[in-house]
Amino acid sequence: MEITRRKKIIEIKSQDKAIRDKKNSKRGQIIGGIVWALILSIVFYFISGKGSYAGVAFLVSLALIETYFFVKQILKRSLKVKAMENVFPDFIELMASNLRAGMTIDKALLFSSRKEFSPLDEEILALGKDILTGKEISIALLDMARRIKSDKILKTIGIINSGIRSGGNLAILLEKTAINLRERGFVEKRAASNVLMYVIFIFFAVAVGAPILFSLSSVLVEVLTSILGNIPDVSVNINSPISLTKISISSNFIIYFSMFFLAVIDILASLLLGLVDKGDEKQGLKYTAPLIAVSLVVFFVVRTLLMGYFSGLT
Repeated sequence: MEITRRKKIIEIKSQDKAIRDKKNSKRGQIIGGIVWALILSIVFYFISGKGSYAGVAFLVSLALIETYFFVKQILKRSLKVKAMENVFPDFIELMASNLRAGMTIDKALLFSSRKEFSPLDEEILALGKDILTGKEISIALLDMARRIKSDKILKTIGIINSGIRSGGNLAILLEKTAINLRERGFVEKRAASNVLMYVIFIFFAVAVGAPILFSLSSVLVEVLTSILGNIPDVSVNINSPISLTKISISSNFIIYFSMFFLAVIDILASLLLGLVDKGDEKQGLKYTAPLIAVSLVVFFVVRTLLMGYFSGLT
């Protein structure tokens, strides 16, 4: 038993080292973003020959690179929390088995750490570290739930703490809680399959429907600009509710306007897809880049086809 306890202490120390490595990795990402932004700005300076443009390129590149790392970190964290929620019923069921074997609550928690529970095993080791340093079990459990940042786990920990305070049969409570969590997971999977048509509709509307409408608008502006630009200026003293004048909006403005709003729509749609499909907005961020890529491709392909069809009018 003492040898196993020493192994747990060694695992806790290795976890502290992993936390330090994670902090160093974040620092490396920031430095790497600055370096890449600087390289891109230098390349842009040699292409354009203007320092002001290079400065703007540096700021834009840095913002995009850091945004990429930030979104990547959010997605990684969200997937990690989801993995913890999936193995949490197995963890509390194993803890219940340890309690039935005659272990105390703190030992049952500490010996429920398994590699197959990764990444939850890291949080269990941190929990064991808090208990070994003298922190109260209920407080240590609550701190673990707050570190994980999962409402499902936080509510489960609240039930466990209530059982600890009431002095009831904690093993039975943990087993029942594990069964309820599994049933809830099955219900969530069935609900996700039922909303598949909504996900397909949102994806089609944003990736295909919106780009087609924006491309039609941009082509319509160019055609009207060309037609009205060829109308000679004639002064007629007739009061008419409708007058044709030259359009002052450029086609480049319409294209940039369409690209910007397509990107905004795609970001909002990806968050909506994550909410509808997974119940978490952050889960939809992984759809942002594909949506933007598909919508821009559709926009320019449809625009090119329409411009070729109306080439005689422009």
